[in-house]
Amino acid sequence: MMSPRKQNRIADKDGSKASRALYVYCVGESPALRQLFEERLPSAIEPEGKLELVVDNRLAAVASEVPLADYGEESLKTRLADPAWTAVRAVRHEQVVEYFSSRAAVVPLRFGAIYFARSRVERMLSEKAAELEAIIERLRGRQEWGITVSCDQAEFAKVIDTLSPRLRDLAERARTAQPGQSYLLRKKMEALRVDEARLEIKRVVAEIEQALADQSERSASLRVLKDEATEHGKTVGKMAFLVASEGFDHFHDEAERLARAHADAGFRLEMTGPWPPYNFSTGED
Repeated sequence: MMSPRKQNRIADKDGSKASRALYVYCVGESPALRQLFEERLPSAIEPEGKLELVVDNRLAAVASEVPLADYGEESLKTRLADPAWTAVRAVRHEQVVEYFSSRAAVVPLRFGAIYFARSRVERMLSEKAAELEAIIERLRGRQEWGITVSCDQAEFAKVIDTLSPRLRDLAERARTAQPGQSYLLRKKMEALRVDEARLEIKRVVAEIEQALADQSERSASLRVLKDEATEHGKTVGKMAFLVASEGFDHFHDEAERLARAHADAGFRLEMTGPWPPYNFSTGED
């Protein structure tokens, strides 16, 4: 199966002369999804569309029709350049995926998975059945949780001399050295602080990620954008964890312990979720 992360444009060009295409949100087991279709469903990505199931044996895709006037390859590029249009549809997409992922084990597809023929969706389900079923089984009874680590640089600067083994050693030597030597050692500390701070932040983030990975099924390091920040300071780490429902309390307790352990150094942990398991929905181990 094409990775949902990369499947963000046109999934198939057959039937491109038709006026409508199928927008696919997620894939799951057909019996479980059929039951959910007996309940009140969220709105489709386009209000005039209606959520439906495309079924192939044990698997089904949640989909809705969309107009090619907006979702054709070239027209979609133009639409995506409009932030307001994109934001509204991204929210609708997420509402549909969250609805199903909170009630059943599904493989969520990222925004923009479009097929031009129902038969192509059916063929995808058939050809990738073994892979999709394996992913669904891996996600069953599990949720994705996010952790963002931020650092207040001013608070961190106050304690870096005690956190860094190298700076601690220099500070101790400077304390007992003769005035001239002490001055040189302290100048050396000043020159090393930026690099040592970077290394110490990296060490703390790695410690947090490993400790939480030990309390989860899988983990993934996420990209931190340049100059990304929270109200608590600069963002220094972002992670996703696949957590079994019965193990969430242990995961949460460990996150709380880590937050307390690193608070005095200016670190803050923010937990978000549960999310559709986008970061754990490929066929890769």
